[in-house]
Amino acid sequence: MTDTQIAAAYDARAAEYIALIGDLDQMEAPDIALIGRWRDATTGPLLDAGCGPGLWTAFLHDRVRVAQGIDLSVEFIAAARERHPGLEFQAGSFRELPFADASFGGILAWYSLIHTPPEDLPEILAEFARVLAPGGSILIGFFDGEPREPFAHAVAPAWFWSAEALAGPLADAGFSVTASERRDRLPGAASVRAHGAITAVRR
Repeated sequence: MTDTQIAAAYDARAAEYIALIGDLDQMEAPDIALIGRWRDATTGPLLDAGCGPGLWTAFLHDRVRVAQGIDLSVEFIAAARERHPGLEFQAGSFRELPFADASFGGILAWYSLIHTPPEDLPEILAEFARVLAPGGSILIGFFDGEPREPFAHAVAPAWFWSAEALAGPLADAGFSVTASERRDRLPGAASVRAHGAITAVRR
């Protein structure tokens, strides 16, 4: 699917998505802890890439840090602006981010690369590297499984990854992996698929 098709698919189901996982208290505690630790270990402005309705953007933006969000879905961006009027959100594609080089100290891509065809991932990671300052950090959340294998996501086609499989494309884009994790889902979680996350620093 193209970016336009993915955006349309999420626009059509935005209200359903927001009701299911649109607030921080609907997130798993380990995810909140991981993203909090990552936020506190970074410096400079933060970008929530694939921000949805803005729950993680608001979490990243505290009294010390500045964060903003970007998403393909205009419905998500409208909801994010309504829910978090003091923060900056804009609609846009990861393929051509509307930001200057080295604009950010950290990028959170929390389950927002799952719809990227594997052959397109290097292009996206290179664009992330462009807007990330040297020494800046990226945290990627993904569904852990057989790398590059597609699966039937509820909204749009998606692909599994593993930390080991992501390490190569990240290295090619100028990143050094610093940490990774995998875990099965907790009872009652919104997804039954295994969780994975990887953290890397721009060289």
